[in-house]
Amino acid sequence: MSADTRREKAEHIRHLLETEGKNVNRNASHFNEQHYEAIEEFDEYEELRTTVREIKEDAIERLPELIETVEESVEANGGNVYLADDAADANRYIEEVAGDAETLVKSKSMTTEEIEVNDSLERSGVEVFETDLGEFVLQVADESPSHIVGPSIHKSREGIAELFNEHFDPEEPLESAEELTEFARDYLGERIRDADVGMTGANFVVADSGTITLVTNEGNARKSAVTPDTHVAVAGVEKLIPTLSDLQPFVELIARSATGQPITQYVTMLSPPVETPTLEFDEPDAPLSESDGEREFHLVLLDNGRTAMREDDQLRETLYCIRCGACANSCANFQHVGGHAFGGETYSGGIATGWEAGVHGQESAAEFNDLCTGCSRCVNNCPVKIDIPWINEVVRDRINHDDATEFDFLVEGLTPDEEPGGMDLQKRFFGNYADLAKVGSATAPLSNWIAGTAPARKLMERFVGIDRRRDLPKFRRETLRKWFESRGGSRVSSADADREAVLYPDAYTNHVQVERGKAAVRVLEALDVAVRIPAVASSGRAPLSQGMLATAEGHAHDVYADLAEHIDADRDVVVIEPSDLAMFAGEYEKFLPDQSAERLDSNSYELMEYVYGCLENGADGEKLPAGDDERVAYHSHCQQRTLGLEAHTVAVLEDRGYDVLTSETECCGMAGSFGYKREYYELSMDVGSELEAQFRAKEARDRTVVASGTSCLEQLDSLLERPSRHPVQLLDPTIN
Repeated sequence: MSADTRREKAEHIRHLLETEGKNVNRNASHFNEQHYEAIEEFDEYEELRTTVREIKEDAIERLPELIETVEESVEANGGNVYLADDAADANRYIEEVAGDAETLVKSKSMTTEEIEVNDSLERSGVEVFETDLGEFVLQVADESPSHIVGPSIHKSREGIAELFNEHFDPEEPLESAEELTEFARDYLGERIRDADVGMTGANFVVADSGTITLVTNEGNARKSAVTPDTHVAVAGVEKLIPTLSDLQPFVELIARSATGQPITQYVTMLSPPVETPTLEFDEPDAPLSESDGEREFHLVLLDNGRTAMREDDQLRETLYCIRCGACANSCANFQHVGGHAFGGETYSGGIATGWEAGVHGQESAAEFNDLCTGCSRCVNNCPVKIDIPWINEVVRDRINHDDATEFDFLVEGLTPDEEPGGMDLQKRFFGNYADLAKVGSATAPLSNWIAGTAPARKLMERFVGIDRRRDLPKFRRETLRKWFESRGGSRVSSADADREAVLYPDAYTNHVQVERGKAAVRVLEALDVAVRIPAVASSGRAPLSQGMLATAEGHAHDVYADLAEHIDADRDVVVIEPSDLAMFAGEYEKFLPDQSAERLDSNSYELMEYVYGCLENGADGEKLPAGDDERVAYHSHCQQRTLGLEAHTVAVLEDRGYDVLTSETECCGMAGSFGYKREYYELSMDVGSELEAQFRAKEARDRTVVASGTSCLEQLDSLLERPSRHPVQLLDPTIN
């Protein structure tokens, strides 16, 4: 990416932060908060997530069979099924069905957005009216959706009122939400009554009965389906589920995941009603039994790249998506900038990378893919358990390889990674951070001085895209491993220890945040743990975050090779940086043989989780300093939360007498290398502003600030005047 491109992207994001960010943040955050409340009160949540995952896996596996089944079911009821190869094919068929129709009313459907059916119909002379309120607003404004579920969440009530007043010029200006919805209801009600054709999407299509299920909060979808004599339903082939009994768990989950409602206002199930009477508005007193009209029903099943996605081991999971938008709502970056930045031609949010790469191509995904930081907050919120960060990383890797050139062989052997020569320099720089850190420590303090000079910052900003407003890490000449060796290793011998642990020397702890590493050693020793700090490869988190999968996989194999002997010797692996533990627990399943990944995962612990376990199993906590009611403001790392480990830190600190206030924000905004990049600096700081506001509030302003992750600590130091520390540093016996 060139310096000009980075500047343009930064300007685009800055513009959206200023114009749409406030509305997006309010609405997406509200959806997310409601979602958390809904699942907390729903005991069957995890059980149903497993169930719907199994149903979708089965359905996609049996997709050709289900397509045949639904064709038979719909045709048996007098309807028609058309399997469209792509957008042009689908639009051609829909135009034929519309024939000489003058008007068509349409309910919200991302699939019809995907094929741009409105433009196609209007070119053929059919006037299209969106009947979903959000889509209607966007149609009037001539804008694209900014969210899968709430297409107009970037709009305010005041903005919609101004739009409607200018466009429709009502007798009395519209102001309140009630006035706006009443106007839209009446306006669209007339269009629905007079329409020649109705079009809907489908949340689910039941193969064995041909039943179309619409899950909405407005009644216009069902009106659009049954009021006109002709109904066209457009759905991706992935919407098929085998039987009606399979539908219930999806209905239970989709509203809770999307908007936090136990169930939506309308769950409409339509089995092609071709033999039911049509509605004669010109003769309102005539009984329906005397109607001689004929209904038409057409189900357009869209492929448009989905078959190829099904055959792609890495993109296949995308087809399990039920379009609830939970991945967007739980994403801090999306909450601040919305789908007009965090989205492609049609889809937005975390899962959008998979959809855009599959149906529109990798170029569309490349426009926003880097906005996914791999924080993993979407993983536990996806009702179908899709590994969304992994899909983003896979597509990022493919985009990197698309940039390869015929001269890549000239670069082979000259870089410490396994990536092609044409890859973006910024990604290569951050992906090789572990090697950079080694050089930085070996040449410190000179390396720190040079990096901090104005010419160096200017060059790094221009060629590597490191924003000069961001403070750079300071490399330490004496690394953690050197310090440990110079002190003679562990002060607790293996023979006298209750446990023996390998403290994993991640690149930051070893080369930059050395003090937290020293504190970790002393705390573990105080709990009668014999400590080792061997030479171990970096986890591969840095290259993974840049889409450098081959390099990350190489790191994974090196890490396992370095740690296998310690696992064999029954030593625990204790990890300070949560993102590295997340690698061991998650991505290593993709890189290592199953048995190796399981061995490493089951024997690895986050540092404060391990301290908690030691204390619970009889270690003497009195050897650690007492908090004496010291007030602490604590921010946990995103991946630490996903792994369910935040509570261990809070429990340990409270046990030692600290008064702990935890952060309420989804993310601090730094997210590793993301916050350093010039194009994302403003977004990173805007996300961080929520954490800053909480920790500057009266309840927190005088508290000691602690955080578990490296990027979190750096962000907090840039947001607040008072310094931040890792929680283990509060437990260091040497602080007394």
